[in-house]
This record gives sequence, structure tokens and C-alpha cells, in this order.
Amino acid sequence: MLFLSDWVSFMDSVESATYASKSIPQQFAEIVRCCDCSQTGKRLPGALYVHISALPALERSLQDYENLARQHLKKLEGATLVKFSTDQPRVSYLSYPDFDTDAHPALQWSVQVDLVTSQVGVRNYNYTDNPPVLHRKETFVTSDYPLYQPFAELTRQEEALGLLNQSREIGTREGWAKRLTDCGIEIQGHVLACPTSRTAVISQPKIDRHKAALVRNELFKPVRVALEAGLFPPETTFFDYGCGHGGDVERIGDRGYTSSGWDPYYRPDAPCGSADIVNLGYIINVIEDPAERREALLKAWKLTGKVLIVAAQVLIEDRMRGMMAYSDGVITRRNTFQKNYSQEELKSYIDQVLGVDAIPVALDIYLVFRDEAQAQTFRASRFRSRATTPRVKASVKRFEQYKEMLAPLMAFFTERGRLPIEEELQEFGALQSEFGTLRRAFQVILQATEAQEWDAISEKRRQDLLVYLALSHFGDRPKLRHLAPIVQHDIKALFGNYQQACTAADLMLLSLGNLEVMAERCKSSEIGKKLSNSLWVHVSALDALDPLLRLYEGCASRTIGRPEEATVVKFHTSKPKITYLFYPAFDREPHPCLRTSMQIDLQDLHVSYRDYDPGDNPPVLHQKELLVQSDYPLYEKFAKLSRQEADWGLLDDLGKIRDRRGWQKCLEEHCAELKGHRVVWRKDADPYRVKLVQSCRKKQEL
Repeated sequence: MLFLSDWVSFMDSVESATYASKSIPQQFAEIVRCCDCSQTGKRLPGALYVHISALPALERSLQDYENLARQHLKKLEGATLVKFSTDQPRVSYLSYPDFDTDAHPALQWSVQVDLVTSQVGVRNYNYTDNPPVLHRKETFVTSDYPLYQPFAELTRQEEALGLLNQSREIGTREGWAKRLTDCGIEIQGHVLACPTSRTAVISQPKIDRHKAALVRNELFKPVRVALEAGLFPPETTFFDYGCGHGGDVERIGDRGYTSSGWDPYYRPDAPCGSADIVNLGYIINVIEDPAERREALLKAWKLTGKVLIVAAQVLIEDRMRGMMAYSDGVITRRNTFQKNYSQEELKSYIDQVLGVDAIPVALDIYLVFRDEAQAQTFRASRFRSRATTPRVKASVKRFEQYKEMLAPLMAFFTERGRLPIEEELQEFGALQSEFGTLRRAFQVILQATEAQEWDAISEKRRQDLLVYLALSHFGDRPKLRHLAPIVQHDIKALFGNYQQACTAADLMLLSLGNLEVMAERCKSSEIGKKLSNSLWVHVSALDALDPLLRLYEGCASRTIGRPEEATVVKFHTSKPKITYLFYPAFDREPHPCLRTSMQIDLQDLHVSYRDYDPGDNPPVLHQKELLVQSDYPLYEKFAKLSRQEADWGLLDDLGKIRDRRGWQKCLEEHCAELKGHRVVWRKDADPYRVKLVQSCRKKQEL
């Protein structure tokens, strides 16, 4: 845990060092005092806001305080304001890119640093159509700021007309726009004006598509997902259709690939060339003309040699507020067009226009393969569970003699669950020459290892194929000849023939319609946390579940796409539903808060999305070790905490500690607090209360 005593390393003077050695309450009280007395910045209830250019004008204590916060960030570019919270030791950096040019600029992103826990929180407002806006800009800067006078004059005009009254109603873009409309006022630059017409008639609005192109400092999600999926082998060529500012083109090129791109606004003269991988990332959702939208998708597909990446914004919540309906979408406040697809609608659109079966890899991202065999190989790989090569447990002279030669054979069997044929293993000829046949070579391996472990690997690979084939039933199940040769050999070795494999897969699929069977599988699962109407499993443990449960989750992820940020999967047992839960601090915090949830109804694929405000009272997670497997890196740490909490009686009533307030109240009642993943006595606890709690614990032990 980082305390303010760590300031010493960042301070230059003895006075600052002395200040930093004070206790936490004294230090923070001093910060609050400095904020209250500051002649620079805008003081609001709970915080002091200062423009980044005005930081040198602050008291040294506040400058050192801000420097400490900055040390927690790898880089800080684009910040406009610094927010010094006065109710908690936190510093936030706010970005208003149009601070100088827009009379009332909108917030684009914020980064919050907690100086006690060292936690950093990031919030992006790029896709928020009603972001917070600034007023009284001159209060954030010093009087020598170049635009101080225009800012101050605008504020005087707005105050004279009563535009800034009841400030709570004008804190967002929509609220401020309504105030101006109600008062019949427009703002031109930094000057108030009366509109020439009180009613605006929009027939065919000019859409500023280029404003939808955002500047990023890292690979955009669609390209990053494809890269992580292993779709960029050496010598791969890449083309970004609608590349915007060209960030992904440069970053893929920096990785050693041949990379190029085209954009109608930023790179209109660049040639459109074919490539192995073509990216159409968040393009079709910003084109207002349906015919042009279709044409863009077809052009991108025509340029595709192997894989087309298609991403489009999906509608997972009500985003119609603050927008004007136009064509089959809406016009945003930024005067850009947005066609918000449902996830299923997006897949149907891609499939219909291109005549394909697109593969979801994330909530709003699909892959389209030119080669059917490659597509099916990719589908099958997504349901391949983890397996480790069995350890050598017996000293066998011949095995030790040929250990290096046998290693590739062991690795292949671990990966495929069967012995290879000649063209699948480079060392095939050498092994056959030395041992006569591969089976004899494998017999030597069996003498040094446990045969049951190899049988388990074969069964695991068999179940992987069953899940893949069962899910292929929902689309056009491929013919055997359309599968990659290696998958064909897998099926022959593990099932005998393709028909038997498909029959077994369909029988497993029939069981999904019986909720009683699914509920029983959840209750009998050796993995996961079992509650009255659900089973909770960490994403790292999904491939170790019962095949039927893997198939159950696969029904959701095959069409909707599993959110890449998902931490936990909730299997509902009373209704055919799957919920993906995001706990960003799952490993770091002993009881992480739920940030978002996405529930999918498997009957109609309806998606319900919910965002939990970290500053409110979100649900918290307990007994994390129950969600993961015993080989999870932090399993013992989680389990030790749960045992300690059980001994303290903190887990006696799980219903009362579901949310953060309930959990904090429980800790207070037991005179306890958490230090990392450890329960300790509260230092400020009432001694008499501590004795009562200790006495109660002793009685329970007896």
C-alpha cells in the first residue's frame, strides 16, 4: 500500500520532506486546507479544479501532491485539468481537447489516481452522447493565460442573462443545449448571439463522418483481437479500409508486416490494394446511406485475401437520448451518423451481404474467412481446452536414451489427442526408422509415464470436437472435405468417422433443452461457485467444465461473442441464460467490485447490459477461490483469506454482504479490516467491542 510518506523521494527541500513524514490524516488535512485557500483554480464542493498550465502557481504542497499522483501513470498526454478531491486522497486528470476553441468543451476522458491504494481508474466519454461540459473557463486558469479575457467576458455575458443559474441543470451537453434553446441564445465562438431562426429545419443534414475517426495511442480493438488470435503469421499483409488517422496502419507496420490503408477524408489518394487481412473497423455503422454502407462492405471483402475483420457499434443500451433520427440510424451531437446494430443483426447483415457465416470474436467484432477450411479450423481452435504433457514418472533407459527424439511426438499427442500421420510430424521418418512404427515409439513413452493421463488427453480432445460440432449445427455444418486435413484426421482417430462424430454431437445438443439436466450438471460441477439458482465460473476455468456446460456457454459466445473483458461467467439454472461479469480488480482486490454485466437470453439472444458505478454501491465478490481451479496462480492466497474470514464469522450471512456497503458494515461490526488479502483488527476499534467479538469467536470454536 502506498502512503503519503512516499512523497520524500519526490521532494527537493527539507521543508517538503518534513511535511511528507506527517501522518496520513495530517497530510490530507493540509491538502484540503491548501485547496480551500488556493487563489488559483475553481473550488467546487468536494474538489479543486486547476488547468494544467496553472499548476506552477499552486502552493508547493499541492504541486508535490500532484507529482506523486503523476508517478502512478506511465504517461500523461492530453490532460487539460487536474482535479484535487477534498473528501478522499485522490487526484484526477481530465481531458477537454477543445478547451481553447469551444466555449463549453465536453469531457473526453478522465484518469483517477487513488493515493492510498495506488489504484488507477480510467473512464472514456468518447461514446457518450451527453458528456459533462465546462462553464466559467477563466476560473481554471491564471490571469496571464492567453485566452483569459475572452473566457471571462463570455462568463459575464452568460451571468447577466441568467444562463448559469441552477448550475446542476447545465452540467451536461444536453442540459446546456436545452438552457440555450429555452433562452433563445446561440454561442458563436466565445460570444453570445441571438439565432436568426428559433426553429431549425433539417432535411438532408451534412454528416461529418471524419469526426468519428478518433486518435488512439494503441492498436484499436478489432486489429488487436485478430493479432492475439494468431491471425498474423510472418509475411502477412494488412490493409485498413477506412483507416482514419492511420494509427493501426503504422502500428502493424512497426511489427514488421506489410501494412497500408485508405480513408476517404484523411487518405483519399492512397491506393486500395488487396491484402491477406483487411480491417473494416467501425466503418459501416457511421455511413448514413444504406447502399453506400453495403458497397463499403463488399469492397473490403473484394480486397480480402484471407480474413476480413468487421466491427460495428452494437446497441446494448438506450443510446437514443440526445440524438436525432435519420435514415435507419441517428445523428449524434457531434454531427456524426451512428447505425447501432444488435449483435445478432450485425451478424445477419454481414452474412447476407457477403454470403458467408461470420465468426464472432468479441461483442462487436466478426471475422470472415476466405477459405472455409481455415474458418472451421479457427472455430475448432476456440473450443480447444488446455492440456499439459504428462510428467515422466519412471526411469526407463530407452526413454532416457531417445528423450529428445520422443519429445515432438509427446507434444503432438498432447495437442491433438492422437498419434500423427507421416506429413504431420517432421520427425516421423526418424522415429519410424528407430522404433519401427510410431505406436512402438509411443509404447516407450507409456512405460515412462501414466497411460491414464494420455487417455484423459484423448478424451478431452474428443469432447472439444463434440462441442465444436454441436455448435456448428446452428449454422451450415461443414462437410468433411471442407475441414482442414488435420481436423479430418482428428475425427477419424477419435470417433471412427464423421457421421458418428456428428451424431454424438447432436445427442449432446438435445440435452441443452432440458433445464433440469443443466441444473443438475451445474450442481454436480467440481468447478465453480454454486449458488441457489446459478453456477459462477472464472473464464480461466471454462474449458475444464463438463462438456455440456461448455456447450451451454458456447451457444451464447458463438453468436454474440464472449466479451474480452469478462472475468466470470454465470450459468443460470432456472432460466436459459448466461451472464458475463466484469471484475477489473479480480486478482488485485480481496473483494472486487462488479463493474459491468452482460446477460444473454439463449431463447431469443436478447442482450441486457448493466454498468455499475464504482462510486455507488456495487456488488462485491467473496470466496474467489471457488471460481477458479486449484492451479490458478493466486488460488492459495484466495483460499487462505476465505478461511480466515470464515473463522472471523464474516461469511456467516452471505445475503447481507452482497454489496460494498453491506460488506463494510459487516467488517465494522466484527472490528475487522483488510490489509491486502488478510484480515486484521481495526486500529480504531473500541477495545470493549473487540473483547466481545473475541469472546463470541471463542464460543463458536467450542
